Amino acid sequence: MPEMARLTIKGLTFFLTYAIFAAVLGMLQFGYNTGVINAPEVNIENFMKDVYKDRYGEDISEEFIQQLYSVAVSIFAIGGMLGGFSGGWMANRFGRKGGLLLNNVLGISGACLMGFTKMSHSYEMLFLGRFIIGVNCGLNTSLVPMYISEIAPLNLRGGLGTVNQLAVTVGLLLSQVLGIEQILGTNDGWPVLLGLAICPAVLQLLLLPICPESPRYLLITKQWEEEARKALRRLRASNQVEEDIEEMRAEERAQQCESSISLIELICSPTLRAPLIIGIVMQLSQQFSGINAVFYYSTSLFMSSGLTEESAKFATIGIGAIMVVMTLVSIPLMDRTGRRTLHLYGLGGMFIFSIFITISFLIKEFFGYVQEMIDWMSYLSVVSTLAFVVFFAVGPGSIPWMITAELFSQGPRPSAMAIAVLVNWMANFVVGIGFPSLKTALENYTFLPFSVFLAIFWIFTYKKVPETKNKTFEEILALFRHGNGSDDEPQTERNSIHSDSVQLQHSNSSLSPATKKEG
Repeated sequence: MPEMARLTIKGLTFFLTYAIFAAVLGMLQFGYNTGVINAPEVNIENFMKDVYKDRYGEDISEEFIQQLYSVAVSIFAIGGMLGGFSGGWMANRFGRKGGLLLNNVLGISGACLMGFTKMSHSYEMLFLGRFIIGVNCGLNTSLVPMYISEIAPLNLRGGLGTVNQLAVTVGLLLSQVLGIEQILGTNDGWPVLLGLAICPAVLQLLLLPICPESPRYLLITKQWEEEARKALRRLRASNQVEEDIEEMRAEERAQQCESSISLIELICSPTLRAPLIIGIVMQLSQQFSGINAVFYYSTSLFMSSGLTEESAKFATIGIGAIMVVMTLVSIPLMDRTGRRTLHLYGLGGMFIFSIFITISFLIKEFFGYVQEMIDWMSYLSVVSTLAFVVFFAVGPGSIPWMITAELFSQGPRPSAMAIAVLVNWMANFVVGIGFPSLKTALENYTFLPFSVFLAIFWIFTYKKVPETKNKTFEEILALFRHGNGSDDEPQTERNSIHSDSVQLQHSNSSLSPATKKEG
């Protein structure tokens, strides 16, 4: 309670909390649809077999049914790519709140298509539903963080930013709990399980209209100062909003001095190439760590390690619960320990436990005739997978999104985030579509490619990624200029940063025509 009182004093009012809850339902939708396809894998495959036999009068091959299921899993990421890349355009065209409201039309459509799949006896309808809900979730990954960061007071922006990741993990856990056999993980229940994606969309449609549009969007993009003031008064529960207005004016002046940079200009810019490469590799480190293989296929992974189907589903729920708890734990660590340090801990821990997962598979094969050994290895496999998820939540879960935004100033940030979202969803798709084939080809060595990637990403982070904690954009740019990515540069170098950053701003502003303000 004292903590809550302190937050309220700092600016976390009731109405701001309400607006954040309404917006963050979009990220809960993303988490729910990422995890929901996992538990009912066998039920969905049985449905596909029945449809195929009714249509063609013959049994479908096991290989083809796996391919169909991996399409159902990964087409979600294709929709996500499209939605994520369109987020910036939608936010500027309809506003942050307006974009979120319109996006729910896609959410409701996709949920209905998935919910009526079995009734219509068509697995193509499932593919279409998963694609449309993917577009919806892609737009949410762009619009929700933007809206929350723009309505939050400056002092709460970092902490409230992690609420996005918390909502994703809660959505994952919810989908896993509802997916157990005792609830909806049955041949009759799975269409309802998928169709429940309609709930966050409908709830957001009911709650969001009361919330104001982003004050930053109203003032900077639309130039509606009075509307921005009204929105701020409601969010801050105070008439004293001049400080916020002045901060936005300063941001607007900074924008005018540094015009936005197109994708091509960003890619071709020598000054911004290093931060862009770091941003891209950080996104790849999140997806190619193997975490989505766990999210999408953990139930079948646990079953192949010797657990019964029911036990495997309960172990999958453990994954969701650990993600929620560890995301809460990582919120205070983010500013205390630093982004780079946490990411190194996360990748290192994931590397170690990905090796343990492989060892547990191998021992199970070699000692397959000893029942006690099988039982013991099943536990090792589950514990290693859960530890793998713990270390993901510590670092690679939220840091790639946070650090990409911190590496760029106002001008190139939208283009950089668009590239980051696209790379993230593309990698998500590659893992979703490729993992079943990888599992078939490598069998017990399935996690070894991820172990190799984790080692490469750890080395890259150690060598190239700067610590962005408590540093301004100019200071981060100066680090790139000095070729020093670590946090322990000499004090004299720190003192020279200010003068250095002035030169860097000049070199940065030469990328595109800058509008200079006089006086």
